[in-house]
Amino acid sequence: MSIDINLPLSLYIHIPWCIKKCPYCDFNSHKKDSSKNDYSETKYIDELISDLTQKLPLIWGRKIKSIFIGGGTPSLFSPDSYEKLFSQIRNLLPFDSNIEITLEANPGAVEHGNFAGYKEAGINRISLGVQSFSDLQLKKLGRVHLVDDVYRAVSEIKSAKMNSFNLDIMYGLPSQGVAESIEDLKSAISLGPDHLSWYQLTIEPNTVFYRKKPVLPKDIDIITMEKLGRDLLAENNFVRYEISAYSKPGFECKHNINYWSFGDYLGIGAGAHGKLTDANLGVIRRYRQYKMPGAYMNAEDKTVEYSELTIDDIIFEYFLNRFRLNKDIDIRDFYLAIGLVGDLSDNLYKELLDQKLKIATDKGFINFNGYKISKTRLGQDFLDDLISIFLVDSK
Repeated sequence: MSIDINLPLSLYIHIPWCIKKCPYCDFNSHKKDSSKNDYSETKYIDELISDLTQKLPLIWGRKIKSIFIGGGTPSLFSPDSYEKLFSQIRNLLPFDSNIEITLEANPGAVEHGNFAGYKEAGINRISLGVQSFSDLQLKKLGRVHLVDDVYRAVSEIKSAKMNSFNLDIMYGLPSQGVAESIEDLKSAISLGPDHLSWYQLTIEPNTVFYRKKPVLPKDIDIITMEKLGRDLLAENNFVRYEISAYSKPGFECKHNINYWSFGDYLGIGAGAHGKLTDANLGVIRRYRQYKMPGAYMNAEDKTVEYSELTIDDIIFEYFLNRFRLNKDIDIRDFYLAIGLVGDLSDNLYKELLDQKLKIATDKGFINFNGYKISKTRLGQDFLDDLISIFLVDSK
């Protein structure tokens, strides 16, 4: 089978440092501490460029459709650093003419005037980590910003004339009431974002909250928050296109849609992951980078491990991601994606996939008419159970 060189390809850039680690965060983030000699903005930018240069043979001839700079707190880095980084990246890779370049930002970690500088450097979308419009809740969450910082940041984002901006909001916060959660969402909507990431606080292993769990709202209150919040978002013309992503029409996050559609993405930076189709060998591979910033910057080869996806892996990972989107699946799109793995028998895929789809249909999680797969309300409400059917050896 041939490889389509026009397959969507995104670039993820990880900035691993924060001012301090939030008690709920399980991302690869580390407190900025110059005394440890592992923080150097200039050296890290140089190492990112070196990392990308090493990976160029894997993506020759392919355009970058989107770039997402995540963390950590990417807004700790200056506009000058990003200008240098993008200048080098453009010398190495062709950009799509409508490329989306997103920067995650913390309202308490952006110097005045930096959003205008970020726009000048080439960034055209901001994802602002607000989390709550309550100073008390922000303190409980270990955030370094106050509500006033949010309003200041949004004002500067608008003045910088970014193409769009997202606000990150959580509900189900410690001791949060239903009315308080909805007021948070109303405050976010009132600022006029094009996109909202609105999701429930979850307690993850290896976090402070996991070791010392806060008092969380009752399940019945969480359910009420979800219902009222979704109704409020719909009333304000926000379309729920993914589990926790809502946007005005035409402002969906291109980078995340590519990820959830099983598209390829190149990851650079400490702890970054990537998923790439190898055109020479006809396989799909994942890889991961050194996690600790110091180890990453000092390593000549930044990649720790490559792994090749099996047929079972491909089926599971495709549906794990694709079922997150609130859009029917055309089975032909799945076959187009798996056709990238080279000269394997479609019959192997068809046999395994038919088994999974029959189980999901029998359980009432999906409707399948031979080419179109649509989630039922039951499948939407019990998404984890639906996805588990596509695990290896699931029955």
